[in-house]
Amino acid sequence: MPWMELAIILPLLVALPIGWLNNRELARSLTFAACTLSFVFAVGEWVDFASLGKFEAHDHWDVIAYVFHADVFVIDELSAPLLPLGGLIYLVMILATARTKVGRFSFSWTLFSESVLLATLSCRASWVLIGLLIVAVIPPWIEMRKRGCCTRVYVLHMGVYTALLLGGYFWLNVFERPGEIPMVAATLLTAAALLRSGVVPMHCWMTDLFEKATFGTAILFVTPLTGAYAAMRLVLPIAPSWGLQSMAMLSLITAVYASGMALVQRESRRFFCYLFLSNASLVLIGLELVTPLGLTGALCVWLSVGLSLTGFGITLRSIEARIGRVSLVDYHGLYDQMPMLAGFFLLTGMASIGFPATIGFVGMELLVEGVVDVYPMTGTAVVLAAAFNGIAIMLVYFRIFTGKRHISPASLRMRPAERIAVLVLSVLILGGGLVPQPGVSSRYHAALELSKQRHRELSAEANEELDFHTDEEVE
Repeated sequence: MPWMELAIILPLLVALPIGWLNNRELARSLTFAACTLSFVFAVGEWVDFASLGKFEAHDHWDVIAYVFHADVFVIDELSAPLLPLGGLIYLVMILATARTKVGRFSFSWTLFSESVLLATLSCRASWVLIGLLIVAVIPPWIEMRKRGCCTRVYVLHMGVYTALLLGGYFWLNVFERPGEIPMVAATLLTAAALLRSGVVPMHCWMTDLFEKATFGTAILFVTPLTGAYAAMRLVLPIAPSWGLQSMAMLSLITAVYASGMALVQRESRRFFCYLFLSNASLVLIGLELVTPLGLTGALCVWLSVGLSLTGFGITLRSIEARIGRVSLVDYHGLYDQMPMLAGFFLLTGMASIGFPATIGFVGMELLVEGVVDVYPMTGTAVVLAAAFNGIAIMLVYFRIFTGKRHISPASLRMRPAERIAVLVLSVLILGGGLVPQPGVSSRYHAALELSKQRHRELSAEANEELDFHTDEEVE
């Protein structure tokens, strides 16, 4: 079956009629059904791919390849688990959406964004990938405009991001000579990937997004780590070693800076934003080391960050749906009112920093080892960032759930749908920590193949450059 095409197209088809529905509960039910089926199709694609035992493959009934006479959408060992992860993130977000949020949450644009995300994560053609990366920034802008918020900061950053992507692709295909290392194109595409990932000093748009968009939309826009995927597809194959090292150092600075900022935030959304920035930057550090150990750790942390911080964001969003924007200046004492959310807050928060017996533990250990092998002195900074994040999580836990007794006239306990979302994520977080071997083996094999692929492409470029100069001398 064309699992991948079904997973991509179904949300897009359902998004069209949902946009015209006035019944918000019906729209929510249809969105949940579409997200569920899309997730099932993504899992089916992953299982089908795993049964082949290859590094990459595409569906037998690939209609797009038939039309364009090229493999536009291809699944490989990098993207195979990312497709179900992306589908799951959207599914649990819809499942955990409280009734108080239904009127402000755009289900049609959410389905459109899911379709674009799944297409992005399965895309190998550079021109299509760049187009999808640009289209993905539109739904948050539309939502902020509808809410009457100023979009100047977001538009400025995303405009620069779009220009960098188009400029890098144009330069790569027009001005670069055969065999040359594409310095200018690599620089432009690297800057685009760093901006999309929120690396310092290009992170202001992300805090602005969390303040002005709905919490759910902001979480869905950042947690799949699309910027990291863009770096893997567009930057890693062509960037010189010094370029990747520069990216790694900027990411390291961002990880430490954002973890420090998370310690002093006075509002829950900004706290989550900086916590996410710190963890996402740790993923980028490993991806840019291009060593099997560091790359394996980064790919493992990528999955753990996607799961754990999605769950962490859902927890804060559920609390916000009950009591409004959460101030971290005062104690709220909500533990008696929502003990399950308190436990899930700790579980997802600790998983994001690699706590033992959670999905992030092995990945974080591999990442630290990989960084120490390449940059012995900077490995300490990775540990420091993780420690700051852990302290910040505990401080926020005490602010929200302890300190006093909260009295509420209505029950604040979790709804059945929220419990299902929490249960699913908890099983995956703990299961990945208690039985890590399958996931680590898969990520290690993907890391080896990606490293070999980069070396082959750089060697081919060097040989082309040598042939080019030889032909010039002969002439």
